[in-house]
Amino acid sequence: MGDADDNVADDSAGTATGRAGGTTDERWRRHWGRPEDALAHAVEVLRTPRPGLMTRLSEVIATLVPHVAIAQLSGICTYSPTIAFGLPEPAGAVSGLELARLAEVTAGATANGRPWQGETKLAGQVRSVVVVAASPTDANTAVLVLVRGGSDAVAAEALAVLQQLWDLLVAHSHHRATDAGPHHAAASRASAGSRARAIAEFTGLHSAALTGILSPLRSAALDDATARRAATELAVTALLDLRRGADLDRTLSEEPADAAFARLDRELRPLLRHTRVRLDVAPPAEAARSVPADTAHTARDAVRAAVLLMLEQDGLTRLHVSWQFTGDTLRAVVRDDGPGLLAADALTVHRTADRIAALGGRGTIEAVPGWGTTVTVDLPLTLPEPPRVTDPLDGLQPRELEVLDQLAQGRRNRDIAEALHISESTVKFHVANILAKLGVASRGEAAALAHRAGMPGTAALHVAS
Repeated sequence: MGDADDNVADDSAGTATGRAGGTTDERWRRHWGRPEDALAHAVEVLRTPRPGLMTRLSEVIATLVPHVAIAQLSGICTYSPTIAFGLPEPAGAVSGLELARLAEVTAGATANGRPWQGETKLAGQVRSVVVVAASPTDANTAVLVLVRGGSDAVAAEALAVLQQLWDLLVAHSHHRATDAGPHHAAASRASAGSRARAIAEFTGLHSAALTGILSPLRSAALDDATARRAATELAVTALLDLRRGADLDRTLSEEPADAAFARLDRELRPLLRHTRVRLDVAPPAEAARSVPADTAHTARDAVRAAVLLMLEQDGLTRLHVSWQFTGDTLRAVVRDDGPGLLAADALTVHRTADRIAALGGRGTIEAVPGWGTTVTVDLPLTLPEPPRVTDPLDGLQPRELEVLDQLAQGRRNRDIAEALHISESTVKFHVANILAKLGVASRGEAAALAHRAGMPGTAALHVAS
């Protein structure tokens, strides 16, 4: 991505040709020159169901900005923030990290509400691209990247139309996301939660690794050579652990209690290796019992945080860590023999208390001056199920509700298409989706559900009758 930085610096020169006229392509003027043409194209894209939106956008803007691949980085969709479409090479090799980096280095050029065009390294080689960011007045960070087949400059007028179209699509996507049905919202929340938990887990591992490495370097009992050797060994071990951890699927698995606790034990030992503090551990009695991955990760994170806090105290000589099951709850306990001055809100460090609360758990700190501190974390092993959709129509999109309303009035596909100003094939597509989402086999059953739900059109029918 290094080339993009240089290109951004030269943006005024790189796009001057396009703004002055350059190699203007008359094709885009024929398709986009009139306001009604641009609006018709925008409506065509907005009417496309979400799964095929990027494909349709690519087809529509092909006459505006010719390209061989299109990629999107969304700031509002946590479920699938990166989408790429086009030729397998480069579309199949574009990554979200590359798009984020490209958005970052072109941010200065796109901040004025104009696309950036130039050459940058993407999907393994230098390519000619156009980068379009959402308007600065929009709170959502969304970036569109078009991979060009050639290096000729795109006319400034075409870029201006592309910017307006992208701003419109981003605003539309924002409303669809914020007004999404329960199923889509639940999927997005689950994906965001999994990503946040993975980040929290790796943050905890990094924190433990860095603390372990610093321990021998700070120890007054070790000479320089011994301290460096010990720190190097810890760093190598930490890197191997982090690489193994990156390969784990942590969102859909469970861990045996003994394995989960043994992993915690291995993570704690390096923290105390070069101190005078003794670590005693008591693994759970029900060793074969399974623990949800989220619960195990949070329990380990909480224990690590408590240990790191306790090690900052003076006069500490002993730590005791235990896990035990009490009904459907995993209880993690950390005790020390320190001065007993740990603050009651100490677990707020690194948002540990927030992660405990997110799982419906509770953490308490009991500090007795002169006697030590006890940190107790209770985490439920079963999470409450998300609320179910009570109204069968809640899962339908606005356009599907409009089609269902027409369908419930006994209208045929042709009549529905004319009433809603859409094609008959689009009506058939919506009807198929409606039947699938409502779990019914016929239009009549769907109409019956609409009648029971009291849709506006069906209410009018009752009044007329």
